[in-house]
Amino acid sequence: MTSHFENISRGALGMCFLILVCYLLSNNKKAINWKLVGIGIFAQVMFAMGVLNTKIAGQPVFWVLFGAILLYIIFNKLQRIVKSTEPFNYNGIALAIAWQLIFFFGMIRSTSFANTGMAILLSIAGIAFIIKFLKRNTELLKWSILANAVILCISIYTGICNPDIFKVFLGGVSSAFVELLNLSHKGTEFLFGSIADDKQSWGYIFAVQVLPNIIFFAALSSILYYLGILQKIVYVFAYLLNKMNISGAESLSTAANIFLGQTEAPLMIRPYLEKMTRSEILCIMVGGMANTAGSVLAAYVGFLGGSDPAQQNYFALHMLSQSIMSAPAAIVCSKLLFPQAHSEEVSKDLTIPKEKLGDNFLDALSLGTTDGLKLAVNVGAMLIVFTAMMYVVNALLGWAGNITNVNAQIAAATGGRYNELSLQMIFGYVFAPVAWLIGVAKADMVAIGQLLGEKTILNEFVAYISLGKMKAGNVITDPKSLLIATYALCGFANFASIGIQIGGISQLAPNQRRNLTELGVKALIGGTIACLMCGCIAGMLM
Repeated sequence: MTSHFENISRGALGMCFLILVCYLLSNNKKAINWKLVGIGIFAQVMFAMGVLNTKIAGQPVFWVLFGAILLYIIFNKLQRIVKSTEPFNYNGIALAIAWQLIFFFGMIRSTSFANTGMAILLSIAGIAFIIKFLKRNTELLKWSILANAVILCISIYTGICNPDIFKVFLGGVSSAFVELLNLSHKGTEFLFGSIADDKQSWGYIFAVQVLPNIIFFAALSSILYYLGILQKIVYVFAYLLNKMNISGAESLSTAANIFLGQTEAPLMIRPYLEKMTRSEILCIMVGGMANTAGSVLAAYVGFLGGSDPAQQNYFALHMLSQSIMSAPAAIVCSKLLFPQAHSEEVSKDLTIPKEKLGDNFLDALSLGTTDGLKLAVNVGAMLIVFTAMMYVVNALLGWAGNITNVNAQIAAATGGRYNELSLQMIFGYVFAPVAWLIGVAKADMVAIGQLLGEKTILNEFVAYISLGKMKAGNVITDPKSLLIATYALCGFANFASIGIQIGGISQLAPNQRRNLTELGVKALIGGTIACLMCGCIAGMLM
């Protein structure tokens, strides 16, 4: 109980510090929408409690709060119906009832069937068919979704459904992700043969396993975009984010960043970019900085999970969780740093442009593969240069430390952790207080501080490689510290990304180039703080 209280108090302290930093750097403190900030933080905490299955007095906190929120929403909707002069449209009520029956018997009670997977698949198809017919009656559609949520809550409270269902569902998604990861190796094995063996040296593993994964997932994303599947998934997340009182374009771009990179996501809002305010542009930039793309997420899972399926599933689960949590975190940070002063300028339009990536399926596959190849080569080249430059700087620092006799003092003061003056040592001690504030154990705060520095100054690839080595070498042994680092490093927030965003987004909206250049550093700060928020909340609720 004491440990749990310490986690919560440290996490609360860390969140207050991060919010305070954003507040102090805000360009218009009076215009800050604190309701939006509260909703965003609550959304992150709720999601983390669902994934980590946080319990108080033996009760799943997520489902207790979820039930309370449902009652509040239903009460408000009933009040609006009573006050409304327009009659409720009952067209399609039979289909809505059929939907609830399918949801309960086909999905919640799916384990009672011999083939559970087939029961769930047919239920999803049936519900999708009904939704297509209920689109015109949006009010009944909303009530049907609420009814689904009520049925799910009652099923959990009565023991019909497992309280871990939220974690189980996301775990299923992460397992599918890892399975895709393993299947992608078949193409690598075909081309490279025995070189693809995971018992080879790290250089071989990175070149013939990690980089090909980037190509495969870039091609897969391209196919899903061509088929329109990715847009539908993005729309669901955008609809939820839109409740935070931000524009439709901001919602769509931030939701797209859960799956796409920082220059691909803005493609979904290309028609809106030219007329966006500075506050909206910063939100787009912070959303890109605070998240990663699905294509490189596979690489991070490989760095930390290695060839162990259980470890791969564990890190895939938490990286997918971070991708979703970072969306509201990015909105909170951007709206603290640069609030929307005039709410009347906010457009709630949630229309996704009907653009096709490629003329047909094979063209989309080819384009995705080519883009993935460019990204993989870029990642490889970037790591070669950044790593080499880091060793050059370390050599200069080591030489300076040697002639000034600082190296011997460093080795003695750090107990042999660092033998000489180096970037890693500087990063470790500069960022150690930040690591402690977000909940990292005292014994690990210098090591995690080093990783935070590497991620911000260099990039997250370098940081995850270092984290993988620290994990393998038992440098970081506390599971909580490892979990916090996994969340806090999962984002594109580094100095190089400022240039990437300026170049990529300005191609879509040349008139925004000045705003992009002026807001670059703020976007980096916002993206970094958003990632730290995710790590802080994960550590607090672990």
